Amino acid sequence: MALDVMAVVLFAALLHAGWNALVRSSQDTFGDTVFMVGGAALWAACLLPLLPLPAPASWPWLSASVLIHVAYFSLVALAYRGGELGLAYPLMRGSAPLLTALAATQLLGERLSPGAWTGILLIGGGILLLAGDARRRGHLHLGSAALALVNGAVIAGYTLIDGRGARLSGSAFGYTAWMLLLTGLALALIFCLQRGRTGLARLHGSGRRALIGGAGTLASYALVLWAMTRAPIALVAALRETSVVFALLIAALVLKEPVSRTRVIAIVVVGTGAVALRVLQ
Repeated sequence: MALDVMAVVLFAALLHAGWNALVRSSQDTFGDTVFMVGGAALWAACLLPLLPLPAPASWPWLSASVLIHVAYFSLVALAYRGGELGLAYPLMRGSAPLLTALAATQLLGERLSPGAWTGILLIGGGILLLAGDARRRGHLHLGSAALALVNGAVIAGYTLIDGRGARLSGSAFGYTAWMLLLTGLALALIFCLQRGRTGLARLHGSGRRALIGGAGTLASYALVLWAMTRAPIALVAALRETSVVFALLIAALVLKEPVSRTRVIAIVVVGTGAVALRVLQ
């Protein structure tokens, strides 16, 4: 993985942790998730005239991506209803790299070096250690934990789908814009059917939050998909999960969640795994 690609993925990880923190701090996690994806859809609609249309070979992958992202965003909102950012986020992101790496090698034919596998295992192990710390402190919400783990499998699924789709599209940014536009429309329809006019009335006071979160959502995923056209999918997916470090800092400094010694150790493990991806390939 080239150094510039690695830097882009780390920046995308920071953006991703930021919009997840916005959802977690909300009193209505599903509503704000829909609004933020809607904000991303608006940004995407503005950019589409400037971007190439994805190649037809990528359209089946794009369709599958929209469906799986509707499930992903819904599970994000549900997991944060009862769980800490420092618990639900690590479980979602920590279980995904191992599943992605396994599927990428078995289904897409990618071959990873022992050093790359070391980095992936360190990142996954460190993130799961963070979740174990939350359980020890009695902050484990079983329902949220279960939803987060299910979403880990969903994340692994969309990572492989979009990694392949972006490569076939000829334009990772165009592919991402269409995916988020269609996903935003689908979630808006579901929201309207559930909440009706009462739910839409909340949009009046959530516009700025939606646009800021939407910009972070669009940029973070577009950058990751671009990186997947330049480096193996499993490596990009694993490095992206260092977003848990940024999420932990946000949880401690902004959301005032506690930071224990175990969490600090876990951060070191995750950081070591990120270095391993660079130097042990």
